[in-house]
Amino acid sequence: MNSKYDRYSRQILFSGLGEQGQKNLMDSTVLLCGCGALGTVIADSLTRAGVGKLRIVDRDFVEISNLQRQVLFDERDVESQTPKAIAAANKLTQINSEVTIEPVVADVNYSNIMQLLDGVDLILDGTDNFEIRFLINDVSLEKNIPWIYGGCIGSHGQVMTIFPNESACLRCLIDSVPAPGTTETCDTAGILGPTVNVVASMQVVSALKLLSGNKNLIEPVLTIIDIWDGSYRKMNIADLRERSNCPACIQGERIWLSGERSSQSSVLCGRNAVQVSPQERLEISLEDLAEKLRGVGEVKSNQFLLKLVLADPDYELTVFRDGRAIIKGTDDPGVAKGLYARFIGV
Repeated sequence: MNSKYDRYSRQILFSGLGEQGQKNLMDSTVLLCGCGALGTVIADSLTRAGVGKLRIVDRDFVEISNLQRQVLFDERDVESQTPKAIAAANKLTQINSEVTIEPVVADVNYSNIMQLLDGVDLILDGTDNFEIRFLINDVSLEKNIPWIYGGCIGSHGQVMTIFPNESACLRCLIDSVPAPGTTETCDTAGILGPTVNVVASMQVVSALKLLSGNKNLIEPVLTIIDIWDGSYRKMNIADLRERSNCPACIQGERIWLSGERSSQSSVLCGRNAVQVSPQERLEISLEDLAEKLRGVGEVKSNQFLLKLVLADPDYELTVFRDGRAIIKGTDDPGVAKGLYARFIGV
């Protein structure tokens, strides 16, 4: 065996991969959108496996609550408030200096995602919100680049591989972004570290199959797990694309990539606050949202708005029935959008 493969000798011995599969993997480039819980496990696994180039894009910085499940970070990163993409790259280059790690500190959106795809063979979902996932879905279809969806909350997780214009896409499965306050988030329902590890590992297995030249081994299924009760099932979606008459992959709609459908944000001058607004006017239940947020921070509400006050970090979120929110304590739209996604759920 060539010495350049010595690092991967145990992996190459696996009959499903072999030396040619390893070579294919080392010649590939992956875009990882998000480097939080799922993203850090994905990045760690792909770097150890020897992917050729890994471009990591994340808009956030490391906080103490991340350390329970985000495996590439430590307390020094929290103290320095290092951007997650940078902290991850620092660790990954020590793990495998042969892999090219390209950290990008940015909010993935319709204005920059096309540039981020330069030379990319596969997109991996390490995000925690559906706005970016629908954007990834659009650009995957537009550029004919496969992507792997992964999501988890509590003890539950889902994984699906999307082959553009061949298999069902995300919009075949979910027509639109869930309304704010209607879905749980990690900050309202919690998350178990093992859930993250299992879901991310399943995403990486699909990535290894695809990048090594074994695309045919990936089943057309949505895999659903619950690590707490030990359940595991596969939902066959082989004919979902044909049955759905999907507006994205069948009809060619690209509303997320065009910027027609995305959250809007604006800095409120002199207030150290940012307003974040959904593209469309919504009608959310402040009462249900208040119940989800109890225990997260101090919650106050009336018939018009809900206010969530966080002690650490020191932020205040005021949410209106139309989905609009004012996030006080920052003038950074990226930070504000991150808080909106964490606590409101989009």
